[in-house]
Amino acid sequence: MEQITIKEVAKLCGVGVSTVSRAINNHPDINEETKQKVLETIQKYNYVPNNSARNLKRSDSNTIAVLIKGISNPFFSEIVQVFEREITKQKYSFVLQHVEEFEDEVDIAIQLEKEKRLKGIVFLGGLSYHTEKKLKQLTIPFVISTVDVTELGSEYASVTVDNTKESRKLVDYLCGCGHKRIALLAASQKDESIGKLRLTGYRQALEARGIPYDESLVMWTKENLPTYSMENGYALAKELLESGRDFTCIFAISDSVAIGACKALFDAGKRVPEDCSVAGFDGLGIAEFYQPSITTIRQPRMEMAEATIRLLFDMIEGRETAKRQVYDAELIIGQSVRTLE
Repeated sequence: MEQITIKEVAKLCGVGVSTVSRAINNHPDINEETKQKVLETIQKYNYVPNNSARNLKRSDSNTIAVLIKGISNPFFSEIVQVFEREITKQKYSFVLQHVEEFEDEVDIAIQLEKEKRLKGIVFLGGLSYHTEKKLKQLTIPFVISTVDVTELGSEYASVTVDNTKESRKLVDYLCGCGHKRIALLAASQKDESIGKLRLTGYRQALEARGIPYDESLVMWTKENLPTYSMENGYALAKELLESGRDFTCIFAISDSVAIGACKALFDAGKRVPEDCSVAGFDGLGIAEFYQPSITTIRQPRMEMAEATIRLLFDMIEGRETAKRQVYDAELIIGQSVRTLE
């Protein structure tokens, strides 16, 4: 879908191009009603103002943008380093754009494509489901990395693990250790991305073992804390402990959340795993060196990062079309889970 031009916006509004420009720049010399009409038209047709007229006169720049949702998540730190190294190796510029949890990463990408004259985009985290109409506004190659996008179909490029399958694998292991009352420290209830997929795997594993799903054991992330953070894990586990609910194990949707949960348990006078077992997800280095080491699912993040950039450049250079690449993850058995007698 081609971007609408400023001339077309002016025609739709029945005004001149200069009037549209004044509305965009909030110039005082414009009627308020006219300004609102222009701004509503811009929003309706997804017009993106070009901040630099010179961009219209030059060829596309050799720039790749990485949009990261959840920049505080330590899982992304090494991935971003690989992205920067591999993009620079190809003589391209690297732009890192932080996206807040409440922001729409596709809207930001559409704007960046126009303003930076990008050659390609990587979505890191966050993006799971967007309408086809919106995604087709992106006219350059893009790859969705570390997020499973099965609902989008095979025409969109992605590199990921099967979060539902891997979550199911971990929870099945916990059930096999004799745990039936497994609390889940989940993402927000609105989450349509990784958190939802890991919740689905949790439910599937319980169902396969004949264990009823108990929603009172699911602790939803609060909006005031980053989802994949130690602070969030601490807050959720503390709330769970104070609720008096019966559980023998905690499954946290990331290793950082799991470590925060361990701290809450220690502060409550509990021992891990003697009084309560804890498991995470991602396979971070800190999970291995934490005491006790965290039972987790290790994602092959370095291989996934390299595959993401390789696929993006293959698409830019016409050697490859969009495809979905799914990597297997590994169950890492640490010291944080005990077998019940």
